[in-house]
Amino acid sequence: AAGMFLRLLSDIQWRAAHPKWRRMTSSQRSTSTTAEPHPVALPAQAQVVICGGGVLGTSVAYHLSKMGWKDIVLLEQGRLAAGTTRFCAGIVSTARPVSIELKMAHYSNKLYQQLEQETGVQTGYMKTGSISLAQTQDRLISLKRIASSLNVMGIPCEIISPKKVLQLHPLINIHDLVGAMYVPEDALVSSANVSLALATAASRNGVQIHERTSVSHVTIQKGRVTGVETDRGRIQCEYFVNCAGQWAYELGHSGEEPVHIPLHACEHFYLLTHPLKEPLSSSLPTIVDPDGRIYIRNWQGGILSGGFEKNPKPLFTEGRNQLEIQNLQEDWDHFAPLLSGLLRRMPGLESLQIKQLVNCPESFTPDMRCIMGESPTARGYFVLAGMNSAGISYGGGAGKYLAEWIVNGYPSENVWPLDLKRFGTLQSSRTFLRHRVMEVMPLMYDLKVPRWDFQTGRQLRTSPLYDRLDAQGARWMEKHGFERVKYFVPPGNDLLDLDHSKTFYKPDWFDIVGSEVKCCKEAVCVIDMSSFTKFEISSTGDQALESLQYLFSNDLDVPVGHVVHTGMLNEKGGYENDCSIARLSKRSFFMISPTDQQVHCWAWLKNRLPDDSNLVLEDVTWKYTALNLIGPRAVDVLSELSYAPMTAEHFPSLFCKEMSVGYANGIRVMSITHTGEPGFVLYIPIEYALHVYNEVMNMGQKYGIRNAGYYALRSLRIEKFFAFWGQDLDAFTTPMECGREFQVKLDKGIEFLGQEVLLEQKQNGVYKRFTMFILEDHDTDMDLWPWWGEPIFRNGRYVGRTTSSAYSYTLERHVCLGFVHHFDEKTGEKLVVTTDFINQGEYEIDIAGQRFQAKAKLYPFSSLFTQRRRKDEVELSGYQRE
Repeated sequence: AAGMFLRLLSDIQWRAAHPKWRRMTSSQRSTSTTAEPHPVALPAQAQVVICGGGVLGTSVAYHLSKMGWKDIVLLEQGRLAAGTTRFCAGIVSTARPVSIELKMAHYSNKLYQQLEQETGVQTGYMKTGSISLAQTQDRLISLKRIASSLNVMGIPCEIISPKKVLQLHPLINIHDLVGAMYVPEDALVSSANVSLALATAASRNGVQIHERTSVSHVTIQKGRVTGVETDRGRIQCEYFVNCAGQWAYELGHSGEEPVHIPLHACEHFYLLTHPLKEPLSSSLPTIVDPDGRIYIRNWQGGILSGGFEKNPKPLFTEGRNQLEIQNLQEDWDHFAPLLSGLLRRMPGLESLQIKQLVNCPESFTPDMRCIMGESPTARGYFVLAGMNSAGISYGGGAGKYLAEWIVNGYPSENVWPLDLKRFGTLQSSRTFLRHRVMEVMPLMYDLKVPRWDFQTGRQLRTSPLYDRLDAQGARWMEKHGFERVKYFVPPGNDLLDLDHSKTFYKPDWFDIVGSEVKCCKEAVCVIDMSSFTKFEISSTGDQALESLQYLFSNDLDVPVGHVVHTGMLNEKGGYENDCSIARLSKRSFFMISPTDQQVHCWAWLKNRLPDDSNLVLEDVTWKYTALNLIGPRAVDVLSELSYAPMTAEHFPSLFCKEMSVGYANGIRVMSITHTGEPGFVLYIPIEYALHVYNEVMNMGQKYGIRNAGYYALRSLRIEKFFAFWGQDLDAFTTPMECGREFQVKLDKGIEFLGQEVLLEQKQNGVYKRFTMFILEDHDTDMDLWPWWGEPIFRNGRYVGRTTSSAYSYTLERHVCLGFVHHFDEKTGEKLVVTTDFINQGEYEIDIAGQRFQAKAKLYPFSSLFTQRRRKDEVELSGYQRE
């Protein structure tokens, strides 16, 4: 096979050039007639053990050794680069819709460019550029959005005409194209050789590499990694890195304490041809034709072409283990639709001789983003896997971020979208993974418009009210496996149309959400928000209060019954979580966090709370249904149901009290709504949920009550300038940078995590400011809508990106939230952002290459607060609720 030949050739060249490495490695590949030489013994201990010798494992080893760590052992069960890496198509593409993935790919490209010079190992690096084709206007819009991101990052990129495509690649059929995106610095490499080059550099820096060594399991004691058991003995270690590719799931589950790594392999096909009569130039750009579901690159004068079919074939669901991935069965019938797509795009290939159809496994994850980070249950156990067919593009950058994470305790960029802790155990069911990857693989090339949802693996976590709400026209989305309502379709609407009208423009649900927002402002609405993460922290003495005072920036030593909005900050002052904490008694606290904080927040608290049997942390998410009553008439509904006065004098803002509602006792009522509108959230013991919901709806009839969903909530919170964790706030954003100084008590008398950084920022100023933008010349009906991630320009210069946006039905304008930076015009250095700098600029928001004028504000419109109950309610400080 051609792939095998290349692999053998590179192996021979590399090993011949590095006799020292040959002595260090466990063994050489033996021939069928000679016995294998005795391998070098494994060390008894190491600081870091990495499992997996593909591009990811070698990249982590390379970057750790570059950062000065030497006591590292890399174990490979077969031979280096003999897994998925060996079969990788070798396309390094930076055109990625997720910002952190784009940064990883950009770094990888720069790394591979200089790797050959650094190591002497030929990597086959060739800067060919890439062209992404658009057969529809919607596809062109999605490419324009990516192009905007690439351009502001300094990566050359342009939207080109079909004619220009033909000039760059004369064999392409352009008759059905409306445009394309050209990225001239994208490249091709030999993936196996890149992996070998990284291994060479790592071994020169002292990393020990042992082939033909299988890890059976990782030993974990008291929640920490202590060692690794292999088929050649035990290695004690502090850190273990699982880079086992498609076997990462099995390896995670092999120990007594499982580490859940949700990924699943699918067969991935590509075609190799003999050279054309006139061999293709090695500098021809790579073609990506997502509407045709294929990619095409030159390969030794011929072509290599594969794609992502609509009916993928999952693999190894039962966990069948192979050391090295032998070439799986050819399946021409299965490849036929991709082959016809290739011949449509390059008709001149009909007479071309085919060399081989390669079938190799690729690992995919439940949300199409790779998995990296530390296990929530085992400290020192790190994971880097599930590359969704982009391993070579991400390999360099992902290895760098993970190495930083291990050495420094955190990476240099916000990697939350890729963090292992975004998943819970529920995504680890093999049935779930098998079904989800069958949806994910075609989605790689499907057109993704804003607010699309996965269809598989649904109705997994539901509120007790699910059926009741569904019967009333609820339309659902999913967050962390939990079903949440987007909006309610009124009786008589064409339901089918709404479910299929996905667009970059004004969506069909516009008027429906508008009427829900109106009801929230004028009457009362009910939103089921049961998906919130809910923890209880209690102690026999003052341990709970003392621990929380250290871990949270606001003062939690408040009277019983009070609710405090606060950030859970890291050492850099950034938000690890943004939450509300109610003091239930002197010694117990009730903590409400975003839905996707369930695993992350639990791990963060567990790792930092003292190991004290008198201090108890309990996850009570499943115990309570949360109903959010929003609107001026919420007071009347609750007063009548509880026979208790609910006015501001009796039930002040930011207050929590156990009450009876209807026949049900023990309901925690909080006077907050997470939107800035008046109202209450009811935390109802789950067995009473249906009763309380029915009572609320019956009593609310005379006040015009109706159901509402999260889209209405989003519109309300964004027009009030409330930031949400996970979208606007992250581990690199401090309270000082987003106008949350009032949530920080620097003088509470107890030192808290991140305090030093906040004191320094208070004195010296901040380098970015959270800002609200109202679009001025934007036509809601005709223009493209902003969603998130759009570049922000001040006086024509790039200053940051939007983090979230929504249409404000009150202002009748689009509102975008985002961060403004101040870069020095000559050096590009970051400067302090002052109020004057924000207020004195002329702003534009770039939506898919078109710029719209915007007005910047650092404070919300006070006129929106039509019903202020108390001044501090205005300062409810929006926090994550998305």
